Amino acid sequence: MIPVTRLDGVSILLNDEVVQWIEQTPDTLLGLLNGERVLVRESPEELLRRIVAFKRSVMTGPALRAVAARAPEHNE
Repeated sequence: MIPVTRLDGVSILLNDEVVQWIEQTPDTLLGLLNGERVLVRESPEELLRRIVAFKRSVMTGPALRAVAARAPEHNE
């Protein structure tokens, strides 16, 4: 989930998996898979950066780093 700020200043966490499209109108408009639309303060570029950072953290999270740390080293 990524943090976003509605135009009224309320911060919410948004499941990035439900975002279908992002449009600059000049505010940023998010279209969700359920048909809802959300106006947010963040730019499309900032939202994309947050989504990518979140997905990277999931893919290389602490559990995977712990497994890698315990793996035996291969010294040749």
